Amino acid sequence: MSKAQIGLSGLAVMGQNLVLNMERNGYRVAVYNRTTATMHEFLERHPGKNLVGCESLEDLAAALDRPRKVMLMVKAGSPVDAVIDQLAPLLEPGDLIIDGGNSYFLDSERRSRALEAIGLRFLGTGVSGGEEGALNGPSIMPGGQPGAYALVNDIFTDISARVDGEPCVTYIGPHGSGHYVKMVHNGIEYGDMQLIAEAYDILHRGLAIPNRELAQIFAEWNQGELESYLIEITSQILTRLDADTGLPLVDLILDEAQQKGTGRWTSQNALDLGVPIPTIDAAVEMRILSALVDERQAASKVLSGPELKYHGDRGEMIAAVRDALYLAKICSYAQGMALLRAASREYDYQLRNGEIAAIWRGGCIIRARFLNRIREAYQRNPDLSNLLLDEGFRQDVSQRQGALRQVVAAAVRLGIPCLGMSSALGYFDAYRTGRLPANLIQAQRDYFGAHTFKRLDKAGTFHADWH
Repeated sequence: MSKAQIGLSGLAVMGQNLVLNMERNGYRVAVYNRTTATMHEFLERHPGKNLVGCESLEDLAAALDRPRKVMLMVKAGSPVDAVIDQLAPLLEPGDLIIDGGNSYFLDSERRSRALEAIGLRFLGTGVSGGEEGALNGPSIMPGGQPGAYALVNDIFTDISARVDGEPCVTYIGPHGSGHYVKMVHNGIEYGDMQLIAEAYDILHRGLAIPNRELAQIFAEWNQGELESYLIEITSQILTRLDADTGLPLVDLILDEAQQKGTGRWTSQNALDLGVPIPTIDAAVEMRILSALVDERQAASKVLSGPELKYHGDRGEMIAAVRDALYLAKICSYAQGMALLRAASREYDYQLRNGEIAAIWRGGCIIRARFLNRIREAYQRNPDLSNLLLDEGFRQDVSQRQGALRQVVAAAVRLGIPCLGMSSALGYFDAYRTGRLPANLIQAQRDYFGAHTFKRLDKAGTFHADWH
């Protein structure tokens, strides 16, 4: 019997679906899981598939063509290190280990260098799209040695999503760059979800629009410039009724948005690099705030706010929320792409933002129509410092900033929190301001700490005797 072209360790749902995707595309796949029963159950559920069951990592290594390629789909952190430590001695120079989980990019940097030192190849590979994407075509973000990617280029191309005939995979860059790009993807995803939630909140609580009508509104928005996976599923979520109560299921879900850490990593790294990403930061902060369920419930009984009733034109506000959501989304993506640009310089990743936007158009959670426009922006200017400066986006920004101001002001008057939208507006206003009040801050720093300052009218560094 011929040997398998690739092996996969870790048969949770994502791993299983990737295996089925590879097998459907003509590859023989060797599979292993630490709990052997899980592997046998998987094979029993899929008889007749071109799969090789392995009861140990030794069996997995022996079942593979050379150079051997093993993809790990295990929990990020120490479990990845544990499997690599067990697997590496079973491999030979030139063999490849692929980490397809949500690993921290600096862990991938460390693993890449350690494995390269003993002759093994490594790819830290972001995979986005959830269970459905893994089965039917994800967006794939591999980073590592170029020669390592060449070993799986055909496989990844075949199993990835496609948009306009183009595969949603590209070689990202060296070392931890694949997982870095996946981390920023997830940070942008946090921002997208928060902005959509705020639009929903303003319309639902502020305008008292029922879920059924909201579903229709989001469905209509999905036919235009806001077309995206997240808008699409929002419309579907709002139509779902609970089987037990007959009530809208979304109204019965506890208002605590959990997180796995990738959004927080994005915020932390942006602080390290000195890149402002306030909308993504706001999304992370709102998830943390949402977790304070008991505190918020207690506070709601003693802290009052304004009357929660909108007195303006309903149709006008719905249209304004649509335009505000789109502009806030542009600002959020501008922040994420600026972070990628800074990281490319800091870590020598040589990232190509246009190609990254292209592979995010399908398969992944943030897939959206307007990623085509982001790709076009970087095709016009690969060194674009900020999306807000692109000629293709400037008109959108100009036409919609009034709507974003209107919606943020309305939310403030109603007492509805809108950290995402207000941070997007603040980012836009700060970025377009030629002179910020930071001159006063620097004067204060010099006053109490002799930190010095620069002047507009003279070269050099100065200190004033403020007393």
